[in-house]
Amino acid sequence: MGIIRNILQRLLKENTIEKKEKLSESVYRIQVKGNGIKNAEFVPGYFLRVGIGLSDESIALQDFVRSYSVWNIDKENGTIDLAIATHSKGVGAKWTEECQAGDKIYFTWKKGNFILDESADSYLMIGDLSALSHLYMIRRNLSKDKQVESILYSQHKDELYTDIDGTTPFDFYEMPQNPYESIVSKIKEIVLGMTGRKIVYIGGDSRICVALNQFFRRELNWDTKQIKTKPFWNPVKKGLE
Repeated sequence: MGIIRNILQRLLKENTIEKKEKLSESVYRIQVKGNGIKNAEFVPGYFLRVGIGLSDESIALQDFVRSYSVWNIDKENGTIDLAIATHSKGVGAKWTEECQAGDKIYFTWKKGNFILDESADSYLMIGDLSALSHLYMIRRNLSKDKQVESILYSQHKDELYTDIDGTTPFDFYEMPQNPYESIVSKIKEIVLGMTGRKIVYIGGDSRICVALNQFFRRELNWDTKQIKTKPFWNPVKKGLE
């Protein structure tokens, strides 16, 4: 285990937690500072792969690394902001609750496909608390002339926080876990007013990602290139990124 920790520590870049702030009952903002951030090749929608178990001998091998959305990046000051939800109560949540300003943090970039795509005229963004910061980042970097609609939900509406600039560009809803029928009902209303080429971003609960992907393809006849999904968590699977 010590050998693996040493290898990971060499692969991941060392940075420092600059600030930590509680955004809502179960969400923390963590600001990371490092020299390498200033020259990072970054596209809105990238993640960080964070080594959370490098100094904790009690953490199992499969829990060493977690992926977190980049909520904001400031290359001039060399900082990245993360907004991490802790309602899962897993090892990542424990690390988030216990870390402090001044602690070292080790990460590398994870690119993926759930990134900014400016090729559409209108957008629909759907997600729960776990996907909120990621969708904020996509939304903030779209051209101002784009039409953007949204369905952001949580079991407790007050857990949904404002964007990093203090704005609330999304429509918030209080819904239970896996609210497929309620979301579909709103989608049917929203898509009627969407114009031109359309794209939907669906993030969060893996059950919703799968079910809505099928709905857009089979019921609305959208092309797969118009549908972007990213499961952030699964109620029956530990450690889903």
